[in-house]
Amino acid sequence: MPFSELIGKILHLRRSRSTTTPATKEAPAAPARVSAGPTGAQRRAISAQAPLRAAETTLDFELVNNTTSSTVYAYITGQALDNNSALFLLQADGQTAYYPSSPSSVGSALSADCAIPLGAPGSSKKVTIPHLAGARIWFAVDAPLTFLLNPGPALVEPAVTNPSDPNIDTTWGFAEFTWNSAQLYANITYVDFFCLPIALTLTNAAGSTQHVAGSDANGLATVCQGLEAQSAADGAPWSSLIVKNSSGGYLRALSPNDGIVTNSALFQDYYARYVDSVWAHYAAATLSVDTQASYGTLSGRVDGDALVVGNERFARPSAADIFSCSTGPFANASGSAERNAIIPRLAAAFNRSTLLKEEVTPAETSASYYKEEVTNHYSRIVHEANLDARGYAFPYDDVAPNGGGDQSGSVFDGAPVLLRVAVGGNGASA
Repeated sequence: MPFSELIGKILHLRRSRSTTTPATKEAPAAPARVSAGPTGAQRRAISAQAPLRAAETTLDFELVNNTTSSTVYAYITGQALDNNSALFLLQADGQTAYYPSSPSSVGSALSADCAIPLGAPGSSKKVTIPHLAGARIWFAVDAPLTFLLNPGPALVEPAVTNPSDPNIDTTWGFAEFTWNSAQLYANITYVDFFCLPIALTLTNAAGSTQHVAGSDANGLATVCQGLEAQSAADGAPWSSLIVKNSSGGYLRALSPNDGIVTNSALFQDYYARYVDSVWAHYAAATLSVDTQASYGTLSGRVDGDALVVGNERFARPSAADIFSCSTGPFANASGSAERNAIIPRLAAAFNRSTLLKEEVTPAETSASYYKEEVTNHYSRIVHEANLDARGYAFPYDDVAPNGGGDQSGSVFDGAPVLLRVAVGGNGASA
């Protein structure tokens, strides 16, 4: 399994468990994602980039305020790999670690100030982190974020699907990363929602750079207007994903998965016609699923009312199954290793609606993505709003053919020197 896909799966599991945890309930004792390190082609790519800097135990990040606000805060959270995977937050000075102790009650306040001020527009702040897994760089504009603690300790994070969350009216977003002894892996994400433009630039020991552009400063308006236009075109509830602030302006756009969490009536039968067409097509045709793993390429045909791929049977997915990539036939908690290799490729093909365009998944070219009337238009619109068309827009958006272009908006290197993370989109470029 490619490392990027492994990280995508782990990040997806973490999102489904922690980001919707209200402060009144006990959170899991620890986040659900842990990096297992690079494998396969990605290990070879790292080897070709630069020598590993395994002796390094800290890494610098440069956090840049490219908004128009002078009140921007950053936060860094994760699991400290060199400290028994303890819950970690970086304090406001950008240098001091904070390892919370387990509180006696749910919803307890942090005992350290972890809001890192970025200063005026155009300014930057250099911070230093240890090895971290399941980590996030959070940004909040015009107001700080509230993080709470539950026994464990477990971090209660901001959640856009919890109407009682203290951050529900705040403008905020995040990028994700893991840094271990093998490499730094980071990505921008819109899997839960779109709010703030975030860009990444990674520099390694050889001086080479990788860049993920994000959107420009008008990215949120572009996405929300695209959702409104799509609702006008097909009558589906895409515009219901838009969240507005008290002044009537755009605050964020929820992903369809998070939209369904807030309103289970959304998109109930949205994919039914497309799924019926896929089932009818593969009753006669053969689908090739490249697992990009030891199982090789597996053949798929409809048998009765199931799509059979290799030794695995898949029932018809609902829209909620497709958008979440983790329920119904795509639930993989107890599946076989073969099934777990198939699921990302099928889930990606349904989100991108490529199964009637190409009889192979991953589809051979991104030119076939989102071309059907029924598709994940949120993902399409988000990719179009990004200057380089990259960024996780659904949980398995890192699925790509061998040698194919990146969709997920990720950077990775075995010898990182500096990760520059810019928020706001002003001056953004591909």
